[in-house]
Amino acid sequence: MSEDKLKAVRDRIDALDRQIQDLINERAACAKEVAALKNGDDGATFYRPEREADILRKIIERNQGPLSGEEMARLFREIMSACLALEQPLRIAYLGPEGTFTQAAALKHFGHSVQTDSRLGIDEVFRDVEAGACHYGVVPVENSTEGVITHTLDMFLNSPLKITGEVQLRVHHNLLSSADAVAAAKRIYSHQQSLAQCRGWLDEHLPGVECIAVSSNAEAARLAAQDKQAAAIASKEAAEIYGLGILAANIEDEPDNTTRFLVIGRESVPPSGKDKTSLLLSASNKPGALHRLLAPLAQHGISMTRIESRPSRRGVWEYVFFVDIEGHAAEARVEQALDELSAEAAMLKVLGSYPRAIL
Repeated sequence: MSEDKLKAVRDRIDALDRQIQDLINERAACAKEVAALKNGDDGATFYRPEREADILRKIIERNQGPLSGEEMARLFREIMSACLALEQPLRIAYLGPEGTFTQAAALKHFGHSVQTDSRLGIDEVFRDVEAGACHYGVVPVENSTEGVITHTLDMFLNSPLKITGEVQLRVHHNLLSSADAVAAAKRIYSHQQSLAQCRGWLDEHLPGVECIAVSSNAEAARLAAQDKQAAAIASKEAAEIYGLGILAANIEDEPDNTTRFLVIGRESVPPSGKDKTSLLLSASNKPGALHRLLAPLAQHGISMTRIESRPSRRGVWEYVFFVDIEGHAAEARVEQALDELSAEAAMLKVLGSYPRAIL
């Protein structure tokens, strides 16, 4: 290897680093200018989910490598997060405690320049966002292996909050403990969803060991840190936070195990170009009611990506339906379909239109 050639490449890297740093600071100065212009407007909105989604999509589309489009978008997400913090530092409530996958989802969506505030229950996340104590909240809604988180769906029945975004997070489960071997575990703490997602591995490697469901994986890690005969199923971040070793990594039964999270806020989001809309519906209790209810979607060529039913809590054997469709409520064809659907439905509530998950 030629030392002269190596030095030339390193000098080029140093020069590029200076240029990148100058350009980032120039972008940050623009963000401060935006803040100055908006500060005189009482109704100004600093965080614009639809604009950020559009920027990230364009970054991925125009990327030429060698870094992947997703990696480049993650870098720009952090730049945007730092610049937005100069305009308005965001407070994000999430289902805690610290170290949960929900916190990881919040940081993936908003970047690391926000303040994440832990809450012990999904209802607390909703309540704090409704009260204005936090700008946005992040809550889990479904897992690719175990299905929906019903508590999150039930909260939308009476909440005025809007869905403003979604996050998809690839979930890796790890067996954590202060012990030296898997066989030393006499009890295992974890969230009930995680226990279910690792059922096959547990049956094979720790048959008969007591499994204890707790409120979150981070709480499981905290409990395991206090008990040398216990283990927890949780994330690598939780291992670092609570000082635990990783006895076994990636113990989830399904290799593509993914959890979807929703971002909730008080304001509606304008179209980004590639959006979803979530609806809450109820139909009259008569034959063919659900078919007639959903017919306008098919007639206008609107794809329905998810439907879930839940008890309405307003009467025995009465149900509401949570539906995700492609498109934004402000689009002409979606708006027309919703008008027709509203005429047929016993109840229709648009929970929010928001950019589809990018990363």
